[in-house]
Amino acid sequence: MSQFDGVTVIREANFYFEGKVSSRTVVFADGSKKTLGVMLPGEYTFNTSSHETMEILAGELDVVLPGADSAVPVIGGETFEVAADMSFTVTVKAVTDYCCSYS
Repeated sequence: MSQFDGVTVIREANFYFEGKVSSRTVVFADGSKKTLGVMLPGEYTFNTSSHETMEILAGELDVVLPGADSAVPVIGGETFEVAADMSFTVTVKAVTDYCCSYS
């Protein structure tokens, strides 16, 4: 899906890791949320409070998922999922555009 119709966009941006990761929240009519963001090259550890599906729209990163011993490469057009109440680490190799869905 290349666009979202009939949504509310929260005007204020979310900034993490000294501004190297940023996103905007999109709220759908049913109350579900997604964030659209950009990650600059670097290594970042995130904690989840709900199930997350990360769709990488463009860019390149390696992700270490919960319980994994090694990183998995992810490029534009690919996704990965993380369960609620977990943490995961990404090493961003190139500026990365993403869409994160929460459930």
